[in-house]
Amino acid sequence: MFNFVAKLQQKNGSTKFIDKKMNYACINQKKVVLLSQFLSEMKFFLCILALLTTFAGRVVDQNGEPVPYATVYPEIAPEWGTATNNDGIFSFEANLPSDSRVIVSYIGYEKKTVLAGTLIADSDPAAGLTSITLAEQPIALEETVVAAKKSKQRNKRKQMVSLLHAVYVKLEQEFPHDNAQYRIVSDVRMSSENSPWGMEQMIADIVVLPEQGQQGRDSVQFQGRFCKRFFDARKRAQADSILAGEALERMEKKSAPKGAPANMLRRAANAVDSGVVVHEALFAIGNMRYDFEQAMTDTKHWTVSNESEGETVLTHTQTVSRYLGCFKMTFRRHYIVDSRTYAVRRFSEHAEVKVTIPFGIKLNADQLQMLNLVNMSESNIEKFRLKKLRGSVDLNTIYQRQDGRVYTLERNMICNAFILGSKQTEIPLVIKATQRVTDLQTSAVQPFSRSQITRRLRREIVEIY
Repeated sequence: MFNFVAKLQQKNGSTKFIDKKMNYACINQKKVVLLSQFLSEMKFFLCILALLTTFAGRVVDQNGEPVPYATVYPEIAPEWGTATNNDGIFSFEANLPSDSRVIVSYIGYEKKTVLAGTLIADSDPAAGLTSITLAEQPIALEETVVAAKKSKQRNKRKQMVSLLHAVYVKLEQEFPHDNAQYRIVSDVRMSSENSPWGMEQMIADIVVLPEQGQQGRDSVQFQGRFCKRFFDARKRAQADSILAGEALERMEKKSAPKGAPANMLRRAANAVDSGVVVHEALFAIGNMRYDFEQAMTDTKHWTVSNESEGETVLTHTQTVSRYLGCFKMTFRRHYIVDSRTYAVRRFSEHAEVKVTIPFGIKLNADQLQMLNLVNMSESNIEKFRLKKLRGSVDLNTIYQRQDGRVYTLERNMICNAFILGSKQTEIPLVIKATQRVTDLQTSAVQPFSRSQITRRLRREIVEIY
């Protein structure tokens, strides 16, 4: 019909006018369709917003003190979660049934589960917030191990070899030899001088390929799915002020490979590689089965402590010294085993490192800018001569059983680092991290592809007040 009309009008010399009219009609029709789709989507979006409920509460310790940067998230949808502010208060919006479970956790405290219905915010401010109390649960086992009595009989070499062999056989029986895939919620908190200033939370999938890594270690593949970074608003402004300098650009010019894109370091600071170092390393560090096998023959550095409730603690100590004692590192690995079956129930590792720099290193302006970013003090450091670095790391792993095998359930880490300068200047940095498994697959698990592993995620920056 359109072709017939166009030909008819062409004879009269008015084809151009008719074509324009038809185009206008088509464009207007398209606009109507697009407007209709937009209104339909907006209606759906507004319906979702109408269904969202505000959940709020306050997290405190057993003394009633607020717990800042505690993690709060729905078990069925961790991406809806949030963190508490410096007063321990949290608030988030979600479409949740009132009987769904909300997880509240902070490293060094017992995880708590509450029903979403108890956290629904009241429209009346005078009604107050639901208070959630967390009980302390220290992750380090150092004090326990030191307090335990050493077994003199089992410290004989033959008995020690027999005991270690029994534990190793049990490890081989119970720990998986097939691939496993975990869904985890990983939290990394940063603080200085006991003042927390930020937390990063990542929801990720992890595939573990047993004994397929270097030297027979387990290979860990990490794929980030969702990431949030929580900042105290004042600390974020301070960090932005420090980063506003040119140190990143000058460092980039010195270290960036030829042909690299401009502002590569700044872009990297605002993006998340799915293999982000801290989150992946926390899951991969402390390859228990591999470390145990490597240390089995070193019987003179093993000790045994008898614990209550049918548990025995096997401890292996390893010391490394380099560069005429300028670098020293000590590892203590504790295997908490069932005294009857020799099954490993928990694993804890303590490491200490000391680095001494003869005569020290005077930091330049760019290095001072990075130091101030770590320090996050009210006043910037103008001069600093780096003399020593020392720190300690406490790590523990809790396991779960499924289909007769033992898999990771939870990992916790506390890192205390100190940067020491001349005139007894000391800058502390504390990193607390925890990872909890929310889902586990053990059948027909395939390795991630390269594109899955290297996919990058954007951080969602959340300011908390």
